[in-house]
Amino acid sequence: MGTGSARRVAQLKALRPDVEVVPIRGNVPPRLARVKSGLDAVILAAAGLRRLGLDDSITQRLDPALFPPSPGQGALAVQVRAGDRELLEMLNAFGDPDADAAVRAERLLLAELHGGCSVPVGAYATRSGGVLTLSAQVTSLDGQRKATGTVVGTSPETAATELATILKQRGADAILDQIREPARP
Repeated sequence: MGTGSARRVAQLKALRPDVEVVPIRGNVPPRLARVKSGLDAVILAAAGLRRLGLDDSITQRLDPALFPPSPGQGALAVQVRAGDRELLEMLNAFGDPDADAAVRAERLLLAELHGGCSVPVGAYATRSGGVLTLSAQVTSLDGQRKATGTVVGTSPETAATELATILKQRGADAILDQIREPARP
């Protein structure tokens, strides 16, 4: 199985230590071609495949309860010049407040854990009817240890802070500290 994500490798190893994971990099079409040239499967973000019009390449979606995505995965943002009120107002009319709250919660959680794109932190938030549910998983690179948790609330900031505290109590700091340690000879 091929993937270019440390988070996905860790999550796969946690669930299926018997699966051999091969690191793959590059553009999407060459990654997909790897299945035809020997790999059993390639794991890619569905959002990216959809943006490229490759929906037919999606054969299975991973359950976010087992494979929480990278915080903010699939979200798009538009940056507007500070003084361009007209454009900002127009874009705000198209925004999704629930998606905004969910993405903010995921990104704030990552910041609370002092994480980045190279650490195996997965987070998945949804908001409906003003109720925000934020779940996350921090997994060691070998898949042997993980810290998981879920909180329900109304504020992205409160949910992120609360869940970060829970994850730290469950060993997330130790997992992340080990990953961040420079390799020793």
